[in-house]
Amino acid sequence: QVQLVESGGGLVQAGGSLRLSCAASGSTKSIKAVAWYRQTPGMQREQGEQVGAISSSGGTDYNGNARGRFIISWDNAKNTVYLQMNSLQVSDTAVYFCRGLTEHGDYWGQGTQVTVSS
Repeated sequence: QVQLVESGGGLVQAGGSLRLSCAASGSTKSIKAVAWYRQTPGMQREQGEQVGAISSSGGTDYNGNARGRFIISWDNAKNTVYLQMNSLQVSDTAVYFCRGLTEHGDYWGQGTQVTVSS
């Protein structure tokens, strides 16, 4: 079992930055990759847009307009994955979730709200 807890969300002005955290506990060594998703109103969580992902070996991939603005990193000592979001836009407003992918299944956190004001 893996437990994931996101934090770091909040209200920020357009052009600003936020860093989200995804803290893992439990069988953390079983996590092969962590992906960040975002969900806007009306979407189911699993239908949310994948922002990007990082593998346990450190490889990263980004989708859409997250590329070039967002950076995902993994601190093994703290069992935490970060999503550094820069040059935030109003359209980045969403609930952000992390998803841990393991051999035995996927685990989701509870989400953290990010609101970007104009």
